[in-house]
Amino acid sequence: MAQLASALQSRGVHPSQAVVLLPYAQLIQQARQAWAAHVGETSFLPRFESTLNWADSLGGSHGVFVPAPDDLRLDMALDVLTAASLLERSGLASHRDMLTSRVVEAAWSVAGVAAAVPPTDRSAWGTRLAGALGADLDTPALALEAAVARIALAWAANSAYPTDRLFEANPVLLVVMEGFQRDPLAQALQARWPDCTLTIALAESPAPADATGPSSYAVLHAAQDAEDEAEQAAACVLQHLTQGRSPVALIAQDRQLTRRVGAMLAGRGIAMRDETGWKLSTTRAAATVMGLLRAMPWDASTDAVLDWLKNTPALEAARVTTVEACLRRLGVRSWRELPDAVGSEQVSAGRETLALLLQQVEPLRSDWARPRPLCLWLERLRAALQAAGQWDLLATDGAGQTVLEVLRLHEGVDHELDGERAPRMALHEFTHWVNQSLEAGKFSPPHPPAEQVVILPLAQLLGRSMAAVVLPGCDELRLPVSPEPSGPWTPAQRVLLGLPSRDALAATASQAWQHALQQPQVDVLWRASEAGEHLLPSGFVQTLLLNRKGLPPAETADPRSPREVQITPTLRPLPTGEALTPTRLSASAYEDLRRCPYRFFALRQLQLQESDELDNALGKRDFGNWLHGLLKDFHDALKAAPTDDAGERVALIDAAAERSRRELALGASEFLPYAAAWPGVRDGYLQWLREHEAAGAVYEAGEVWREIPLGTLSLRGQLDRVDRMADGQALVMDYKTENSTTTAERIKSAEEDTQLAFYAALLEDDTLSAAYVNLGEKGVTKTYQQPAIVELRDGLIDSIRRDMARIAEGAALPALGEGTACDWCAARGLCRKDFWKS
Repeated sequence: MAQLASALQSRGVHPSQAVVLLPYAQLIQQARQAWAAHVGETSFLPRFESTLNWADSLGGSHGVFVPAPDDLRLDMALDVLTAASLLERSGLASHRDMLTSRVVEAAWSVAGVAAAVPPTDRSAWGTRLAGALGADLDTPALALEAAVARIALAWAANSAYPTDRLFEANPVLLVVMEGFQRDPLAQALQARWPDCTLTIALAESPAPADATGPSSYAVLHAAQDAEDEAEQAAACVLQHLTQGRSPVALIAQDRQLTRRVGAMLAGRGIAMRDETGWKLSTTRAAATVMGLLRAMPWDASTDAVLDWLKNTPALEAARVTTVEACLRRLGVRSWRELPDAVGSEQVSAGRETLALLLQQVEPLRSDWARPRPLCLWLERLRAALQAAGQWDLLATDGAGQTVLEVLRLHEGVDHELDGERAPRMALHEFTHWVNQSLEAGKFSPPHPPAEQVVILPLAQLLGRSMAAVVLPGCDELRLPVSPEPSGPWTPAQRVLLGLPSRDALAATASQAWQHALQQPQVDVLWRASEAGEHLLPSGFVQTLLLNRKGLPPAETADPRSPREVQITPTLRPLPTGEALTPTRLSASAYEDLRRCPYRFFALRQLQLQESDELDNALGKRDFGNWLHGLLKDFHDALKAAPTDDAGERVALIDAAAERSRRELALGASEFLPYAAAWPGVRDGYLQWLREHEAAGAVYEAGEVWREIPLGTLSLRGQLDRVDRMADGQALVMDYKTENSTTTAERIKSAEEDTQLAFYAALLEDDTLSAAYVNLGEKGVTKTYQQPAIVELRDGLIDSIRRDMARIAEGAALPALGEGTACDWCAARGLCRKDFWKS
């Protein structure tokens, strides 16, 4: 301000006639306050502006800026459409999907240089550079790269920009306050009026590498990982505020880390001014829109539709919860299978709710399949949001309002999206356009009246008056010594276009770093590891550590305040279940009781169940369900029409396999790995069946539901298969698709194996046999018969009686925490085994 006041006085220019260009808009208020503090609050103010603000203020005298349809807008929602149109007009329509984003990226990176060329010279500038730009790309292998460069340059060079009106201005004095990096437009304006311009450098000259000034005493904090770094950064901010230092600058090196620190500070009620903003796609409002679009395709997954329904105010939450529980129980992975699920015999409770929900939801999901112009897609999306009750939530939310504006969802504002450059789109193309627009969009939360913390980029610390600086994210990835240049341009092309080189960007980064370290209070933080890999501190930090040799060490104590926590050891739970004495018992339930009484208490008596996942990946369980269903169908068909012909049997079992696949709605493509193994499994099973029948066995029934009383208790279960042997004795069998070694171990540990003995108890026969039938995927089917099954059955029944009596008497049901039972236990989070006192 002193240099500015001196220049105005020496040139005889009144302050109100001077335009002062600042490197970024956030400095405007700071500059006004600094001028008032230096000259006096009653004096006239110079016009402190950024280039864009200055251009906006000239709108009245130079007319409202109206871009042409093909102009570069720096608005992703519009520019991706224009880029696609330019590619089509260039004969690259077949490469449109692949090249559109690359053309936009290249054009955006060169837009600042193009805007610095006077409008009358801009087209010639682009033509002059076009030939030289593609000189190194004239080979067929680089034809697409050459096309991207050519189209991006022509687009930027033939566009008008809002700042073009600055070339028509006539300031009495133009003062350019330079930041760390020179602004091409400011330089061009200085060249246009060389006699009435002045340059003032805001950035000081970089300190020598061996400087031992205030930067040598910045406080350093090495964190273990990202969470540790976030906690320490938040603690540093709170420490400064507690000691009366405000405002504190929180440097945004890592967007995710900054959001985490901001959340911690918000929880303490700290007032924050976020000048970096958030990616619009990370807001809940953007997730609302994307959730709706992901639920609309005809092949949408059940999870995608449920995610949308649970965020739809127009639907009753309790009804959606009921439907979700039902669908997860049935394993309906694809939403299009829901009508079949409603009619399924497996649905008893919840059928009416399912049908009612379908009546409400399907009208909203209809008519999304056919392609339509973009403006009609926006009308469809707007109508769906309104019908779902989500529109009002977006309209009353700050981020939601930004989403509606970015996507042009308000009525009457989508005229920019009409015409030839807005082609007909399929739903997936429209969804991609929406996602691109939200990814490029930015949401800036409202600023508090008096901030305690200011979140800003490192370069924008220049010219700011901050009481302290907290600089997290100073590792080799987030604060490189040599930053990667933006855009797809080669080093030679960057020189040709006038873009800053890697060396220039490295010098700018070094200046910003040195400036930050000159602040009176600085905390530097970095993490030592990420995703299990060792991570080095930034080269800037390493240089700082080397320069400190022989100097007093900086204070590196953990800034977090320790607090004492009373040790409260977790004991094994010892519940009793006499108030929930079972009346029905299955083989799997009794197996739970034998493996871990607490598991039985939690999952069977309290009936706590984890929600099943509805993923698209088929597993061994799906294969087993399919195999059980097809074997029942095959044997029922063979019983109805007996045949010994091998070819007819193969045809029968293949037809049963296809019917079972359709009934379980297993897609042919996702079932392909199991279908490939099926011929071997089939041939091995048919060979086993011939030998089994030769021994006199006759198929009686499959998938048989049985329930028998046992005092006040009823035993129940579904038997995979029951045969009759030549002597009339029953043979109960259970199919297994597991490793044959596992099946053999079940037979060896007969006293510990519950399943066959329990199934034997479900039959009324006094004498019988029981066996596992292992269907190996390698084509070998083998019987594992359980000897002495009658004795095992009788012993099991006695055990059930004793155990149920003990539960009724109030016996404890402890968590055992032993063996493999804990490895995959749904109740492990309830018993807290991992936190028991050893």
